[in-house]
Amino acid sequence: MKIIIAGCGKVGDIIIKNLTAEGHDVTVVDNDASVLQTISNTYDVICINGNCTDYDSLCEAEVAGADMFVAVTGSDELNMLSCYLAKHLGALHTIARIRNPEYNDNSKGAAFIKQELDLSLVINPEMMAAQELFNVLKLPSAINIETFAKRKFEMVELNVKEGTLLDGIALSDLRKKTSDKFLICVVMRGENVYIPDGNFVIRAGDRIGLTAEPVQIQKLLKNLSILKKQARKIMIVGASRVSYYLTKALVASGNEVKIIDIDRKRCDEFSRILPGADIIYGDGAEQDVLVEEGINNMDAFVALTGMDEENILLSFYASSLGIPKVITKINRSELAKMADKLGLDSIVSPKRITADIAVRYARALQNSKGSKMETLYKIMSGKAEALEFVVEDSFNYADIPLKELKTKDNVIIAGIIRGRKSIIPSGDDYIAPKDRVIIISAGHIIEDLSDIVK
Repeated sequence: MKIIIAGCGKVGDIIIKNLTAEGHDVTVVDNDASVLQTISNTYDVICINGNCTDYDSLCEAEVAGADMFVAVTGSDELNMLSCYLAKHLGALHTIARIRNPEYNDNSKGAAFIKQELDLSLVINPEMMAAQELFNVLKLPSAINIETFAKRKFEMVELNVKEGTLLDGIALSDLRKKTSDKFLICVVMRGENVYIPDGNFVIRAGDRIGLTAEPVQIQKLLKNLSILKKQARKIMIVGASRVSYYLTKALVASGNEVKIIDIDRKRCDEFSRILPGADIIYGDGAEQDVLVEEGINNMDAFVALTGMDEENILLSFYASSLGIPKVITKINRSELAKMADKLGLDSIVSPKRITADIAVRYARALQNSKGSKMETLYKIMSGKAEALEFVVEDSFNYADIPLKELKTKDNVIIAGIIRGRKSIIPSGDDYIAPKDRVIIISAGHIIEDLSDIVK
């Protein structure tokens, strides 16, 4: 497909990386020649040096023949306007990153903007990152939580600790020890990712992904003695957009939230718009400030400053104090790897969220074989994917027992949602029209549910 990306910042860069890796014809538009030079030297793309709202620049990018136009500049207004122009010049689908709470807090206003600008999709990465953080704070045992089928089904990532009940057990033996309905569907050991069978033995240091209904996950973790209590008292450093959305959700759930920021004007604004939170003007990078504000009494610490390096240092300090749950915002993938080696395993990246959505939308446009892709998540540090498909009547493999389907290696059907019923599939189960099917894949690009079959 022909895809145009407007804006080559941190978010634009990872979208370009992911879409070119999937073989799309990508053109990028940016008014910074030095940034374009770096992009041109890194990826096989066409670069246009110009303003993404300029008619000539859009025509030079051949927007009239674009299947998809994605605007991810630093300005919401520029993104909206460029999408509007691209659509009227012939782009088939337009996606705009819109982050300002003024555009997103009012659902009617957001819907009005989307409708009037004829936007195919609006992405608010900070709001979605806040939702990820909220989910993890409600289940602190998890590193990451991905939701499917409107929260009816989940996949959680867990680190296996030495000496726990999971350490050294074969999956078939684990199944015998509990009646809980779940599936351990993916394991990362070192740099390798496995789709395990019943003979696979879990080891300390593994990162596992398990799927189940939310209530079943809670029961399983409790039965395995690894369920941590929900975080009630939470300290956040950095009064960012993510902080705003996260704090709003936490306060509404009855949590005690304290935000520390070095910008007095920002603190004053947060005090006005978040009356239920405790806003502190101070330097969160100073240990004395953190101690004075009660970091040692917190259930969770979340580093949300604008600097990845500062977030890593703050999180490492909080971990050294034994804070039960520490979460770090990191956008740069190379720093995320370093943080993981430091033991900081709960990481959120608004940039990655935006890229995942853009890739999912592009794959969905190519999909015409009997299913519709609803969700795509990069999991296990980006080494695997979790996908959700809605099955259509034209699906060729409907009503066939799964044991008779010859699926590709390193692919597993991790869940089926049929109406209100969630199914952890066995060989006798089948896929039916209107089902929602969860797929875990490593090493494959899955565009359609039929792609899992050899």
